[in-house]
Amino acid sequence: MNSLELSHDFLSAVIKHGDTVVDGTMGNGHDTLFLAQLTNNVFAFDVQQSALDTTRARLNGLPATLIHDGHENIDKYVTAPIRAAIFNLGYLPGSDKTVITKSDTTITALEKTLNMLAIGGRISIMVYRGHDGGICESNSVTDFVSSLGTNFNTKISDPRGGTSPFLIMIERTV
Repeated sequence: MNSLELSHDFLSAVIKHGDTVVDGTMGNGHDTLFLAQLTNNVFAFDVQQSALDTTRARLNGLPATLIHDGHENIDKYVTAPIRAAIFNLGYLPGSDKTVITKSDTTITALEKTLNMLAIGGRISIMVYRGHDGGICESNSVTDFVSSLGTNFNTKISDPRGGTSPFLIMIERTV
């Protein structure tokens, strides 16, 4: 099972129809579609209009709230407890590689998401570090997740190191 399949299995195990879920990095809409097939209460974020356009087409009418804003502003749009969230860090494939997720906004988004995460809720973070800024963001996110208290179970799956992508999984226990 690859990291994407593992990420989706990890999240789908806790999502029921009607649950509030978040795609913190909409990109080309693959994860938004995955979430929209499980629940009708999806909030997806991206700073690039092309991501919203591609995702809207990919959803083919499935309900989701597509938000043209950074994930660090999640609390402006989501008020219900979050059951699951997914983040794919880096840049939008096939677009301007200088528009990337950044440590400060990603950590802010994760803090806010964790504060709204329901007990038993889960977050999946795919970390891509093979681009400018990727190593710095990877280190910041890994340090942040490693410092979470006993209210969260965390798993950082980074078997190869270097610039290869890796998966972080978080579950709120209390």
